[in-house]
Amino acid sequence: MTPAPAPDPRPPASPETTIGGRDLTQWRTRAGRRLLAVLAAALDRLGPLERWGRSNLALVVTVVVGGVVVLGVDLLAAQVYDAVTENEDLAVFDRPVLDAAVALRSPARDAAVTAFTDLGGTAGMPVLVLVVTVLLVLLRRSWSPVGVMAVAAAGSLAMTVLGKDLVGRARPPVTLAVPPLETSPSFPSGHTLNATVLVGAAAYLLLVASTRAWQRTLVVVVAVAFILAMGLSRVYLGHHWLTDVVAGWLLGLGWLAIVVTGDRVRLTLRHGRSAAAPATGAGVAAAPEGRAGSGR
Repeated sequence: MTPAPAPDPRPPASPETTIGGRDLTQWRTRAGRRLLAVLAAALDRLGPLERWGRSNLALVVTVVVGGVVVLGVDLLAAQVYDAVTENEDLAVFDRPVLDAAVALRSPARDAAVTAFTDLGGTAGMPVLVLVVTVLLVLLRRSWSPVGVMAVAAAGSLAMTVLGKDLVGRARPPVTLAVPPLETSPSFPSGHTLNATVLVGAAAYLLLVASTRAWQRTLVVVVAVAFILAMGLSRVYLGHHWLTDVVAGWLLGLGWLAIVVTGDRVRLTLRHGRSAAAPATGAGVAAAPEGRAGSGR
């Protein structure tokens, strides 16, 4: 007789920790399990701060470390930009794409694209994020979306401001831009970066809240379409070069990955789940909330 398989010692997954059949508290890669082990060890040394909650501290630590990494990437992007512009390689891509966009314009199309791009501006995006965050809080009956969206927004804003100050790139000629004109530096595209991070973070939270495959598919399609369209709208209007937009996408995806990783760490520690790979059962056990190395 074949012996019955041993019961899984891990606690069952919570609805807030899964996307489809994927348990976000299970780390399938060696790098992920090592990251969780390092963070768990670091949190054990933060006993006096445990009143904030072990899982919340994990999110803060992950994002702070990730922020340092993103700062390095921002600095590297500025150096790469300087090196490329010295060789005038950017003109090979930027000017032809802008010229093609200008050729596509019409008064009606310009008005429609301007209305859309305003959703990613300093007035439109905060309102959009606030509405989405409130809906997520009501949908999930949890305040965790507020923390995720706040961290995502803070990092996105910092990266945009830092990148523009470091590079100081001029925007395309005003004669080729559709009013209203913008005066801040061009690199990276803030509209694109913010849309990538904030819409991406909202999509992540909606994926966790979705219970059906068609809902998750719809979320992904709408989010990707919005992010791509926001970037392309900036080139169409002559407010940014193509490379500004590509940089916004790449930097935004990098910060979004860090925010999602930080939230996964928070969920793992909050629910006391194992970081082990499902296939091997080996890994680092995550201590449940309130059981850090302080002896409580």
